[in-house]
Amino acid sequence: MPVNIPSLLPEQLLPITGITLGVAEAGIKKPDHKDLLVMLLDDDVRVAGVFTQNRFCAAPVIVAKEHMAVSSIRALVVNTGNANAGTGEEGLAHARATCNALAEILGCNVQQVLPFSTGVIMERLPIEAIVKGLPKAAANLKPDNWFAAAQAILTTDIVPKAVSKQIQLDGKTITITGIAKGSGMIRPNMATMLGFVATDAAISQALLQEMAQYAADRSFNRITVDGDTSTNDAFMLLATGTAGHAEIISRESAGFVQLQEAITAVAAELAKMIVRDGEGATKFISIQVDAGKNPQECTKVAYAIAHSPLVKTAFFASDPNLGRILAAIGYAGIDDLDVNGIQLYLDDVLVVENGGRANRYQEADGQRVMNQSEITVRVVLNRGAATTTVWTCDFSYDYVRINADYRS
Repeated sequence: MPVNIPSLLPEQLLPITGITLGVAEAGIKKPDHKDLLVMLLDDDVRVAGVFTQNRFCAAPVIVAKEHMAVSSIRALVVNTGNANAGTGEEGLAHARATCNALAEILGCNVQQVLPFSTGVIMERLPIEAIVKGLPKAAANLKPDNWFAAAQAILTTDIVPKAVSKQIQLDGKTITITGIAKGSGMIRPNMATMLGFVATDAAISQALLQEMAQYAADRSFNRITVDGDTSTNDAFMLLATGTAGHAEIISRESAGFVQLQEAITAVAAELAKMIVRDGEGATKFISIQVDAGKNPQECTKVAYAIAHSPLVKTAFFASDPNLGRILAAIGYAGIDDLDVNGIQLYLDDVLVVENGGRANRYQEADGQRVMNQSEITVRVVLNRGAATTTVWTCDFSYDYVRINADYRS
């Protein structure tokens, strides 16, 4: 079961003026399952995004990037059950056919539609089911459909992931609402598996794109479940400009930092939900690396720990076999690392100092922490002032079962 994700009620998700959402059951992979989402944007809604760095990126990623480069965007369409990745020219044709079918329904240009897909890689997209389902999704368009939208983009996820936040800016209430999906094949190299965050704030296109990258780097680019980067990762940031405040046109504009931090907070909450709902996860683990020479080496150490199957299985077993963490630190790739200067903590328990087990460390203290469902691993490198945090989960028997049975 997901690790400490609070129950979500539809009324907790706040609509964003200028955006409507519609869902349908298209039968893409299985019947009686929400698997198709359409998001319709009013004119002048600004759209920014960051995409997977996987060289085998999916057809919809290629098409979405093409369309964003040449047109204003009026609609997004998301299907689950099939990734349309590793599908060659036919996959590109199907992604474009999806855009064309929705454009005809909505009365917009085909290049104003962005496609997104998630699911099994290297299988033919059931384009007929998608085209047939699009009118149903369009007929369901409503501004308060965010909860249904969060349900419609799930794959192996157990729970929908969504959050709303409001801030005051220039005397106006600014609303931010976001949804995301992801549970396995999680080690983004840009964003999340699929994430969509919208705000009614007014902000220039250039700054919106900057905020999207900033938020991704501090949220979705700091999570891992299994170390695998998806072919379909996409994080989209939408701004409708309907809140009524003065447009943010420079980093010096009133409210720029406040809005950026609020959007990043929403993205981070969604990212943590993905880890908490990691396939088979029983524990949520924060890995904090402090006092590094630079952020890059902190990140190397954090991910070395987070990606280690030996570390992750020890956490699942609640086994304080913490030498596995030291081994991961040692192979993280810092050639001049002085291991005698490192401290390792489990929560507030000092485990390692001076190159070995801390004198006051007792395994009972480590066991107490390992029994928890939420754990912080803190590594102090004592090499500088840089710091970073990565969020991950354990590996359980269910992770193997879920991925062994994924196509069945």
